[in-house]
Amino acid sequence: MRSSKPKPLFDEESLYEYAVRALASHMQSVSEIKRKLRRRASGENADLLVEVVIARLKQNNYVNDQTYAATYTSVRRDSQKLGKRRVISDLKAKGLKDDVIREAVDKAYDATTDEQQAREFLRRKRLSKPKDDRETARIFRMMMRAGFATRSIISILKKWDVADETLTALETEEE
Repeated sequence: MRSSKPKPLFDEESLYEYAVRALASHMQSVSEIKRKLRRRASGENADLLVEVVIARLKQNNYVNDQTYAATYTSVRRDSQKLGKRRVISDLKAKGLKDDVIREAVDKAYDATTDEQQAREFLRRKRLSKPKDDRETARIFRMMMRAGFATRSIISILKKWDVADETLTALETEEE
């Protein structure tokens, strides 16, 4: 029977090995791995130990926020077809700095417009012209959560001949 509390780690080597195993399963930001290490590190020098391990991980190129942000952004853009806003908010939640986020997102999304990406998202989700106002609102909200600009969403819905009153109501709702 396992206890629910993880075994505390007191030395640098054990903490480093734990970090490498955690990174082997999937790429993580410096902030994310620091959080994990702080939960496991124990003793009076726990904070110093975490910083030493992070420095060692960086030196060995196991963690790099620029690489992480670039990879994460391109995967979310290409596989999930998400918009810039969603990717930016997700990266902020992962503890990345604004300048790192801005650089990665700008570079990844420079070859496409928000509207083109939104159309790709709709194709991926197999969404087509809505039949009524309720379905229009559902698609609008889904696209907002996916990180697309209101302007792009409205432009697509106009091309689908959605009533102007409905579009105005949705725009007003989002503000």
